[in-house]
Amino acid sequence: MKAFKNILALFVICSMTLTASAQSKKDKKVIKEADAAVKTLLEVNPGLKDFFDKSAGCVIFPNVGKGGFIIGGASGNGVLYQYGHKKGMAVLKEVSVGLQAGGQALIEVIFFEQLEDVEKFKEEKFEFDAGISAVALKSGESLDAKYKDGVAVFTHSKAGLMAEASVGGQKFSYKAFE
Repeated sequence: MKAFKNILALFVICSMTLTASAQSKKDKKVIKEADAAVKTLLEVNPGLKDFFDKSAGCVIFPNVGKGGFIIGGASGNGVLYQYGHKKGMAVLKEVSVGLQAGGQALIEVIFFEQLEDVEKFKEEKFEFDAGISAVALKSGESLDAKYKDGVAVFTHSKAGLMAEASVGGQKFSYKAFE
């Protein structure tokens, strides 16, 4: 019986180690950047604290690169949090067509109002069309944004300038931590 307990304890320790190491170096870097992005977002606009505290989950893309000249695109890697716990990695892809020129680096965070909205994201049945717009966060501005169709989206420009009047959509993929 003692041998069985020792083997079971060793199995539990090994499986915890494997779970912790299931994240690649790239994932760990994105997680670290997402944690830093949360601090930046709260510094820029402390009103976001209510969204972080009360949402069922959120996905944070700490480095979204966006650019275009008539045809544009954006991409970024992020982390999905559910009730404050890291659950997996996400990828954002966007293609747009219209009057646009420039390039930009930004932080994007998507808050999910209900658990069903988080689950929809996890099942990769979630995408934005041109009807969903993000609230651009600026320092010192009051925040009276609300959820629309179960999500609230915020962006904070890190660098660059982009003028845009385009039609496009964002698509997402998700991979849970093992």
